[in-house]
Amino acid sequence: MGKMMPLFHVMRMLSRAILGGLLLWLGGCSVLESSSKSGATPGPGSGVEYLLGAEDVLAIAVWKDEHLTKEVVVRPDGFISFPLVGEVQAAGRTVEEVRADIAKRLAKYIPNPNVSVAATKVLSYRIYVLGRVNKPGEFMIGHTTDVLQALSLAGGLTPFASENDIRIIRRIHGEQQVIPVPYGDLKRGKSLERNALLQRGDVVMVP
Repeated sequence: MGKMMPLFHVMRMLSRAILGGLLLWLGGCSVLESSSKSGATPGPGSGVEYLLGAEDVLAIAVWKDEHLTKEVVVRPDGFISFPLVGEVQAAGRTVEEVRADIAKRLAKYIPNPNVSVAATKVLSYRIYVLGRVNKPGEFMIGHTTDVLQALSLAGGLTPFASENDIRIIRRIHGEQQVIPVPYGDLKRGKSLERNALLQRGDVVMVP
C-alpha cells in the first residue's frame, strides 16, 4: 500500500495539469475571438487614415529636382495635375497612396525617384449645421467630428429647438439619407453609440 501512494499522487497531479491546460487553452480562444471582434469595427480615434477630398492642398516634392516640387490643389473632379505624370486621382485616397502612384509613374523617367507628398491644407472636410442653433452655417474643420461636437461648434441649441427631431442629412452616390439623432439621450450620456461621426458634406438639421 505504501508503494502505491506516490503513484496516486502522480496521477492526481497529472490530472490537475491537464485540466489547467485545457482551461487555459479555452481562455486563450475566448481572448482571440474577442480581439478579432473588437478589431472589426474601428471606432473614433482608431487611427483610420484621412482620405483626401476636393480643395485639399498637397505639397509634392521630388528630391534633387526643384522643377518637380510644387503645391497642387485637388480639383472638384478629384484629380491633381503633376509634371511628367499628368492626371492623378487624389480624392478618396490617402496621401501615401497618391505618393506611391506618382513615384511609380515617375520611375519611367527618373531612376528610383524619391517622392514626398504632404497635405498642407485640409479644406475639404466641411459640415453644415442649420436650423435652431445659435451659430448656424458652414464649418471647415481638419479632423473628424461627431454630432455633439458639431452642435457645440454651432453654439448649441436655441431655447425653442426641437431636440428630439434633429436629423443628419447625408448624400451617398447622389442618394439622400436621413439619420435621426437622439439628442435628448446623448446629452444625458445615453445611447452614445448613436453619436455619429459626420462625413464631409453632412448637414445637421435642427428644427
